[in-house]
Amino acid sequence: MTTRRPAALDLRDLARIVVFAAIIAVLGLAPGIPVFGSVPITSQTLGVMLAGTVLGAWRGAAAVLVVEVLVALGLPLLAGPRGGAGVFVGPSAGYLIGWIVGAFVIGAIARAGSRRPVWWRTAIACVVGGILVIYAIGIPVVSAVTHLPLATAAISSLAFVPGDLLKVVIATLITQALWRAYPAAFRRGRA
Repeated sequence: MTTRRPAALDLRDLARIVVFAAIIAVLGLAPGIPVFGSVPITSQTLGVMLAGTVLGAWRGAAAVLVVEVLVALGLPLLAGPRGGAGVFVGPSAGYLIGWIVGAFVIGAIARAGSRRPVWWRTAIACVVGGILVIYAIGIPVVSAVTHLPLATAAISSLAFVPGDLLKVVIATLITQALWRAYPAAFRRGRA
């Protein structure tokens, strides 16, 4: 599976990236539910999944990166609302970095092979990139920042799994519905 880097972004690509960055930010308006006092359960991972499935690997990761740059600049776009450079040294820092990598992996898997997103590949992409990759980066950071043993941090992260599986289902359904209603949203751009 190869993921080509886009040759150049045109105005439509930039508009789509900004729209998905806005979706991720809007999903942060819902208050997060704290898990053991460190990392909150938020709906923003749904936006990360959708960015990857619709925009593809590079553009999906770019949409997440736009949100995180704005957060680093101080905008309170994370659930809570939270923002500022401090969130990138706290317990959720690994999850935030995981969002970027996760969106890329989601896009690489979901958009591999054909232009048409099929439901099973979309669901697998969201599980692998939106859960496994994000947890693989987030859990060790939680462990390091909170001084919890890695196993304890991993066990505490199990509280996220039911909600994340629900987000996988929702992202898959929305992606399939969007493909049927507006396939131009999945445009690969000039390569």
